[in-house]
Amino acid sequence: MTETSLRLGARVMALIDDLAGHTDEPGRLTRLYLSPAHRATAEAVLDLMRAAGLSARIDAAGTVVGRLEGRAPGLPALVLGSHIDSVVDAGRYDGPLGVAAALVVAEELRGEALPFALEVVAFGDEENVRFPTSLSTSKAWAGQYRSEWLEGRDAAGLTLREALVAFGGDPDGIPALARRPDEVAGYLEVHIEQGPALEAAVQPVGVVSAIAGLTRARCTVTGEANHAGTVPMGMRRDALAAAAEMALAVERLSEGMPGTVATVGSLAVVPGAVNVIAGQVDFSLDVRSPVDPDRHGLFAAIQAECRAIAQRRGVGFTSETFMDNPAVGLDPGLRAGLDRAARRLGFAPLPLPSGATHDAVAMAALGPSAMLFVRCRGGISHNPAESITLEDADAATRVLLGTVRDLAGLSH
Repeated sequence: MTETSLRLGARVMALIDDLAGHTDEPGRLTRLYLSPAHRATAEAVLDLMRAAGLSARIDAAGTVVGRLEGRAPGLPALVLGSHIDSVVDAGRYDGPLGVAAALVVAEELRGEALPFALEVVAFGDEENVRFPTSLSTSKAWAGQYRSEWLEGRDAAGLTLREALVAFGGDPDGIPALARRPDEVAGYLEVHIEQGPALEAAVQPVGVVSAIAGLTRARCTVTGEANHAGTVPMGMRRDALAAAAEMALAVERLSEGMPGTVATVGSLAVVPGAVNVIAGQVDFSLDVRSPVDPDRHGLFAAIQAECRAIAQRRGVGFTSETFMDNPAVGLDPGLRAGLDRAARRLGFAPLPLPSGATHDAVAMAALGPSAMLFVRCRGGISHNPAESITLEDADAATRVLLGTVRDLAGLSH
């Protein structure tokens, strides 16, 4: 293909490259919710929306919202977008790809008489890295914002409320962000796959079938700290050895249940000294599946196995569940629309479940929602090596544009 034929993809890639310049850490991309880099990125997106002819604002929770009215003012909105916050030392496509594709589609449709309003949205807290939240900005739209989130603190001890005020937001204005279902015609999100399936299938795009449910727990193993050189091996109550066996059990049990995944992602060892048997280990547990009974079954099996290991090794085990989000099935009609638009362009999009959580989870509570996955090299995400091609960016944007045109009854 020529550069001209990839015009939409080139525009998307240029926008993403520009947004990637806003970071809180020189030398790597880190853009946490309500940080200075987040504010700078929000301002940049605001300017882009206005340049595209959208009326735009940054709302009380930090979400950037641009609106293109339909053939009559006040019509329900078809919402396109994703998020602009990132993990620490991130790639540049997770989130901004969906925002940039939505902006380009809005630019292409400017001046069309749409039977709905078109809104482009850049949510701000999808990664949930800085504060103990869960999709807080999109859940504000869905009327699911939890007031206690405002009192949660980041690693520096700053509350979300304090950070939001410093950002220029309005904690007291968050309840008014809730949309009514009759105000939202639907939600479409383009996102990198964050997995290897599309690359293996040699396809640029896939249609997300469901978003996995997620259970997270904080687990604690309590043993007995003692001298590493004087306690015989058979007489130890080693919390770290027990936690290691539990982590291997998590791996083994999840491998035995196809479609589910489970991860021990962090360990904190106390006292953490080279010459002391570990007296306590805190570890995280993350269990996911697009089928809720499977997720619940795996979580229960892991808990039972950890208790059995603890009993056999003479240590204590406790577990506190702090997140239990159900799986979300995406709208069949919008999924079919994405599929048709992709096939019209000559692609054979895979139906794929998403193991990661997205803002579409919150938006699905408001109205029909669907997602388009885009092939990423090696399935790598949350990593500076995150990469997509110009051709795939163009393909995804054309699929999104074609889907919106179909929903609007416009000719291609």
